[in-house]
Amino acid sequence: MTGIDGLDLVSPQAYGERGAPHDQWRELRRLDRLQHCAPEGFDAFHPVVRHDQICEISKQPDRFLSRFGIVLESQEQKRFAQANQGVGQMRAVIVMDPPEHRDYRKVAAHWFTPRAIQRIAPIVEESARSLVDGMVERASGGEGECEFANEIAAAHPLRILSTIIGVPREKEGQLLRLTNELFAADDPDLQRKGEDRGQAVQAMVMEFIQLFNAIIEDRRANPTDDLASLLANAEVNGEPMPLMDTLGYYLITFTAGHDTTKNAIAGGIRALAEHPAEFRKLKRDPDLIPGAVEEIVRWTSPVNYMKRVVAEDLEFRGQPLRKGDNLILFYASANRDESVFEDPYRFRVDRKPNPHLGFGIGEHFCLGTHLARQSQCALLRELVGRVDTLELAGEPAQIASSFVVGLKRLPIRYRTSA
Repeated sequence: MTGIDGLDLVSPQAYGERGAPHDQWRELRRLDRLQHCAPEGFDAFHPVVRHDQICEISKQPDRFLSRFGIVLESQEQKRFAQANQGVGQMRAVIVMDPPEHRDYRKVAAHWFTPRAIQRIAPIVEESARSLVDGMVERASGGEGECEFANEIAAAHPLRILSTIIGVPREKEGQLLRLTNELFAADDPDLQRKGEDRGQAVQAMVMEFIQLFNAIIEDRRANPTDDLASLLANAEVNGEPMPLMDTLGYYLITFTAGHDTTKNAIAGGIRALAEHPAEFRKLKRDPDLIPGAVEEIVRWTSPVNYMKRVVAEDLEFRGQPLRKGDNLILFYASANRDESVFEDPYRFRVDRKPNPHLGFGIGEHFCLGTHLARQSQCALLRELVGRVDTLELAGEPAQIASSFVVGLKRLPIRYRTSA
């Protein structure tokens, strides 16, 4: 037994104030059995913190289910959800179990292969180039400052994903605001404002539906070769994909792809600013950049956890689990597992091997992994090629979120070479 009640593991406020609870995860990793946590205001759960445990559970999707939701909601969040029927009707592929999950995953899987995403390489490279152009232009005498989390890290995937899912340029700001409100619903700086939190969330969901529904109607009337058209006209097992499932596909494609990439980029730049020797390694050898992206994903672990629900009474490594038990798979803990990673609390752009779980593993391995890598590599190449030094220009601020985690502010000072 430990003195860990689990609140700091799942409380959005705790992450906003103190960041990831690495000390508690380290203590839990030393134990052979899954612990039972019952934090005030949340349902009870078993934290799964070791790399091998998460791999084993993730490869058994019939025994450990996603369809009951992937987030451990607080009692307050549950009340909002009960008052909000719209979002409950939107089904995303990430909360489906096999065989349905595989049928829905097939809809877009071929669009995200390494070969297929080369079609959008010019968009990715132009976005990275133009953003770093702006940094260089703002540098006076070769030195500049920016609030990197929003000005660069959020802007880069926003432009790429808006393009491929058909969001008009003039709607990008609205989509960014909605995404912040969705993933940072507990952060006072980012959450949807309103006297009634349930009504505020309902209004946010309706905005999402209206925005994506307009794109769906347009792509059905005027199909092109983009992902937006593919999803709008998709079939599952020979039948048109239901509208609410189509809306869910749009929602997960953008929100999961945007916030995870944004948070990896911002957290990666913070790490490079705090570890200047690692930045110099990239300056000397840009061929290290793809490996550096993997280390950034390990280090930042933007998807902090996923929930799974036990399908039936069973034993896991000799430990009885009951049907309906919540398991919380903490990828950020697995990515610091001492039994897998040498010197896991050291940031190393040339780390090899690097079997991180930042993109998940098994049935629900991230569909957009190749696009996430491509977009991060493009921005890092531009920065490494044109920025000489990075340093913090103020105190970073963490989002009050325990599910998708990252920075909401990252003031950076930099010197440019051109």
